[in-house]
Amino acid sequence: MDTKLKTNVYRLLARREYSAAMLRRKLLVKGFAEEAVEAVLAELSREGSVSDRRFMESYVRYRQSRGYGPLRIRQELALRGIAKEMIEDHLDITDNAWLAEVQRVWQKRFSGQHPVDLKARGQQMRFLQYRGFTEEQIATIFDA
Repeated sequence: MDTKLKTNVYRLLARREYSAAMLRRKLLVKGFAEEAVEAVLAELSREGSVSDRRFMESYVRYRQSRGYGPLRIRQELALRGIAKEMIEDHLDITDNAWLAEVQRVWQKRFSGQHPVDLKARGQQMRFLQYRGFTEEQIATIFDA
């Protein structure tokens, strides 16, 4: 087992969580052999040092606290190598907590000022869509 490779992985994990796919990319860029990287990641996954589920839970909490919605978070997790099934199991888009979150984000950005015309309404809706909220979640703000 390559101790230099393991040391690099532990050094990365000491700062924050990473998915296995993210670690694989980083280690391959550093020039480690693909077979060695796969072996070390498999071993560390078995012992629990590398966990896609733990990374995903941490990432969802972080991005949600930063005002991002479930659609955007789902896309970002997929880009970070998390399996689609795992994302769907954990990220419940229909959860009522997202309704409170979209309300909080809208309140913070627009100070609770409902739009006075269609242009302003479109602007507010596009902002919330960009943040990753569903049409149904956004509609709860403007249908009130």
